[in-house]
Amino acid sequence: MALRIAITIDVPDLDAGLRFYGAAFGFEEVARPAPMYAMLQSGEARIALMEKAEGSSPAKGSDDRRRYARHWTPVHLDLHVDDFEAALARAVDAGATVEERFDMEGRPPVAFCSDPFGHGFCLIGPRP
Repeated sequence: MALRIAITIDVPDLDAGLRFYGAAFGFEEVARPAPMYAMLQSGEARIALMEKAEGSSPAKGSDDRRRYARHWTPVHLDLHVDDFEAALARAVDAGATVEERFDMEGRPPVAFCSDPFGHGFCLIGPRP
């Protein structure tokens, strides 16, 4: 079975999402299959951004509503980078929040972060 995974991230404003993910991680738009949906690529990594209004329903019949304040989800991105300090600085400069950082001997540095839209992600550096 051939399997390809595409990760789509909901954002309240597509242009703001493109700016953040471009500045923070070097993602560039490679396709716009629909006006509110953009596919991005950085190196071998691909993601998509979809503009969805805050307060809109995420699924038919759901009582939940989209919210872009910091929120918890059991799924998040792990972004592995070669230059941890530079990548972390770029992400913060672009609007990310560092919530926790771990620097343990013999382990790669890890920062638990969130993007400006409330989505959590981990930035992971190389093994020492």
